[in-house]
Amino acid sequence: MTGAGDRGGLPIRAFAPNAITALALCFGLTGVRFAITGEWAQALICIVGAGVLDGFDGRIARLLRAQSKFGAELDSLSDNIAFGTAPALIIFLWSLKDAPRFGWIAALALAVCCALRLARFNARIDIDEQPHKSAGFNTGVPAPVGAGLTFVPVYLWLISGNEIFRNWQLVLPWTLFIAMLMISSVPTYTWGSIRIRRGWRLSALAGVALLGAALLNEPWWTLLGISALYLALLPFSLASYARVKQRRAALAARPVQTP
Repeated sequence: MTGAGDRGGLPIRAFAPNAITALALCFGLTGVRFAITGEWAQALICIVGAGVLDGFDGRIARLLRAQSKFGAELDSLSDNIAFGTAPALIIFLWSLKDAPRFGWIAALALAVCCALRLARFNARIDIDEQPHKSAGFNTGVPAPVGAGLTFVPVYLWLISGNEIFRNWQLVLPWTLFIAMLMISSVPTYTWGSIRIRRGWRLSALAGVALLGAALLNEPWWTLLGISALYLALLPFSLASYARVKQRRAALAARPVQTP
C-alpha cells in the first residue's frame, strides 16, 4: 500500500477489475486440473465461471473508471489461457487423445486460433476504421463463446451418457470448426447491439432470472440451448450486417449537395 504522498501509486479501485481478471485465469487453469483427474463436469463449470467473471471485469473497470493498459493486457492473457489453452487441454484429455494422429493438432488449432483472435482484436483496438465494430458487431466468434461452443459434445455426453458424443471422429471436426469460427471474419452480434424496448424491460429481467435458475438446476441443457441459439443466430447476424453495408453504401453514393 502506498502513502498519500506517493502520487505514482495505483488507486485501490484499480485492483478490483484486475483481481477479477486474475481469478478468471485461475478458474481456467483449475478446469485443466479437474480434467486431469477425470472430473469433467467440474472442469466445464470452471470454464463457465471464467466466462462469467470475464463478462464483469471490463464493466467494473468502466464503472470505477479504472481502465488501464495493464488491465487490458492482463485481460487478453487471461482470455488466452482460460478460453484457449484450458479448453484445448480439456477437450484433448476428454476425447482427442484417442485420435491416432491429429487429436493433438486439433487441440493446438483451438488454442492457436484463440490466441490469433485475441491478437487481431488487440492490434485493431486503436484503429478508427473498423466496419464490424462501428456497426455494432464482433469480427468472428469471441473467445469465451468459442470455448462454450467447443464443449457442445461434452454437454451432449453429460446429458445422455452416450459415448458416441465422445468419439474423436465427431469431436475433432467440431473442434476445428469452432477454431475456424474464432478467426473468421463472420460478423457476430455483440451485447452492446442488443436494444430492449421500454415495455419489455421487466420481461427481460424475468428472463435473466429464469436463465440463472435454469443454469443452476439444469446447467448442461441450458448451456446446450444457449449454444444452439447462438449458432442459429449466425445467419441472421450475416444478414443484418449485409443490410448495414447496403445502407452505408447508399449513403456514400449520394451526391453531396452544395449551397
